[in-house]
Amino acid sequence: MSALVVVGAQWGDEGKGKVVDLYAPYADLVVRYAGGANAGHTLVVGGKKQILHLIPSGILHEQTRCIVGQGTVIDPAVFLKEIETLNERGVGTKGRLLVSQRAHVVLPHHKLIDELREKKSGGAIGTTKRGIGPCYEDKIARRGVRIGDLLDVDRLRTKLDANLECWRPVAEDLGGTLPSADDIATRYAELGEALRAYIGDAGAVIRASIEADEKILLEGAQGTMLDIDNGTYPFVTSSNAVAGGACAGAGIGPTHIRSAIGIAKAYTTRVGGGPFPTELQDETGQKLRDAGAEYGSTTGRPRRCGWLDLVALRHAVAVNGLNELAITKLDVLSVVPKLEVCVAYELDGERIAYPPYERLEEVQPIYEALEGWNEDLTACRTRDDLPPAAQRYLARIEQEVGCRVGVVSVGPDRQDTADLRDPFS
Repeated sequence: MSALVVVGAQWGDEGKGKVVDLYAPYADLVVRYAGGANAGHTLVVGGKKQILHLIPSGILHEQTRCIVGQGTVIDPAVFLKEIETLNERGVGTKGRLLVSQRAHVVLPHHKLIDELREKKSGGAIGTTKRGIGPCYEDKIARRGVRIGDLLDVDRLRTKLDANLECWRPVAEDLGGTLPSADDIATRYAELGEALRAYIGDAGAVIRASIEADEKILLEGAQGTMLDIDNGTYPFVTSSNAVAGGACAGAGIGPTHIRSAIGIAKAYTTRVGGGPFPTELQDETGQKLRDAGAEYGSTTGRPRRCGWLDLVALRHAVAVNGLNELAITKLDVLSVVPKLEVCVAYELDGERIAYPPYERLEEVQPIYEALEGWNEDLTACRTRDDLPPAAQRYLARIEQEVGCRVGVVSVGPDRQDTADLRDPFS
């Protein structure tokens, strides 16, 4: 058996969807292990765009089976809509797609609470308002509703009564009114029935895949700097986005994972609130945003853009135990004649190589200037095809973070890729 983890190495939106899509033909099974519909993977195949929020991007390859694991939180309506969209496109999902019966369900009042909190003065952290945080709160408080519960109306209703009772005072304090348990039970039992063919024991399928010595690709959501434990807390997501989260989220032991690949843009972006040391609030930042189409696939919000932060990337290499980096959107830097990369921070007059526990908003980035290039990279298929300045840019990344660069994305389409190889080899 050979399992590898693909994880975001920045603040999310690194292009994990494209990389998983590139690696999926080499895998027998792709497993999404964390996050919910707050994640959006945008794929471009033959010039046609496909956005997926919950279903692994490996679904676009007919020979690949996909699982949404127990560590995720599922909005059933979004999940069904993605299935319908894929089927309309001619992508079959029956028999190839499974959602773990243990995955927790995002309920209507989770979204309500999320939105009310974001509107509250001083309470906003820039969530997608998809109810992800409140759903994970229920999971940790041991009062959550799981996908398997949707197939048993009596159990669903009992759990909903207890769940809503806990949220009622919170909603009232925020000025909201919760929906009734009857309304939720009726609607979600219908959604469960529509999803029945896709719900099952994902753990058993993954164990069988391990025993059959198949190749398993574990797909994360968001990014390392948004991880609940390793990110820029409290401006983080509510799950473990790092490679270690794959074990709990997929239900496998760490000895089954052979390697971890981190995805990073050739520059840095962030959505929502929180510190962002290398942010460019000027013409260069706007150039990156426009050239990279940096608008959220889930929310449509413009992403904050900045120079590549090698301090954050060095942290990602360390906490994920990365064996390799995949660099995306290298082509976007062609619009910027002179480049800079952040190689360290300064805090209280001291040079530091890793992000501090607190006070990230106070650090001063230490930049190194690098030569740019003004060339179209989309035809490059190997690293040697790249302009010398682009090759030196990648080499500097490797030198600073201590991790080699493998695949390089040089355009939005699937084919716009350099040095693609079998990641399991």
